[in-house]
Amino acid sequence: MTLSYDSPAGVTGMFSRKKTIYQPQLYLPGTDCLVRSQVSLASLTSFRVGGPAEWYVAPRKIEDLQASFEWAYSRKLPITLLGAGSNLLVSDCGLPGLVICTRHLRSTHFEFETGQVTAGSGVPIARLAWLAAEHGWEGLEWAVGIPGTVGGAVVMNAGAHQSCAADLLVNTQTILPTGRVEVLAPSALDFNYRTSILQGSNRLVTQATFQLKPGADPKQVRAATTGHLEQRRNSQPYHLPSCGSVFRNPESHAAGWLIEQLGLKGYQIGGAQIAERHANFILNCGGAKARDIFQLIHHIQEQVEQHWSLCLEPEVRILGEFQTV
Repeated sequence: MTLSYDSPAGVTGMFSRKKTIYQPQLYLPGTDCLVRSQVSLASLTSFRVGGPAEWYVAPRKIEDLQASFEWAYSRKLPITLLGAGSNLLVSDCGLPGLVICTRHLRSTHFEFETGQVTAGSGVPIARLAWLAAEHGWEGLEWAVGIPGTVGGAVVMNAGAHQSCAADLLVNTQTILPTGRVEVLAPSALDFNYRTSILQGSNRLVTQATFQLKPGADPKQVRAATTGHLEQRRNSQPYHLPSCGSVFRNPESHAAGWLIEQLGLKGYQIGGAQIAERHANFILNCGGAKARDIFQLIHHIQEQVEQHWSLCLEPEVRILGEFQTV
């Protein structure tokens, strides 16, 4: 038995017509997929900062995705991949080349015979966790508070509560700039803490299949899922735009603890502030620029290295041109 879901066409957080600067636009050859230029990326990232994309496309089908890659590849344009935008800091200058947004790739298929679920890269990982809980499938409870998509969860090896995407992944379908589609096993992805070989590569995740445990009482799975969400909300700030955890945790101590011990909670540059509730969060307190956040990241790194002799590595992906002060 197979159960499939297709999300509504409207996606929360997509760009507003009032905010988008319309310049030249075109349809990809042989498709109804529209490529637009100079589209603001600020409303497409959870930090709510960033300049425009030189070219922007949001394909709804794998065929349109392939056409997008081929169009950029034939013009030697750099390609930037955008999911939920929850783990990105985009420069105020914007991004050159083609930005491909995967938010519309949102189909979900549950295979009841195997206990496997296959989801499009644009499916919010939290939504997938709730769908699994509704069916009494265990394994994704930890993902309910993660703001990213399935594609981003695989690329970044997202995780929480001692669990991560790599633990459940059966395989992932990817597409190359040439339009070629390949299915990769977890062993080919070189998973590690909050990273995989897909980071910085020219492959785009189109869908992923996870192995879950069906047969549990849906009420119990929902209760466990709700518990994870409440724990996350009680310990992390959600009232202002942020990207979640800014830095990876070093082996010695949690990044948030290191930053807190330096008395940096509440420290602010421009409209960017280190959160009072959790020091590994940077908040857009209103009117922040990407450069404010970047400079605050750099300041934290300098202070931690000076006092702890540790190099904090950003978990957030920093895209575009920035200058340190």
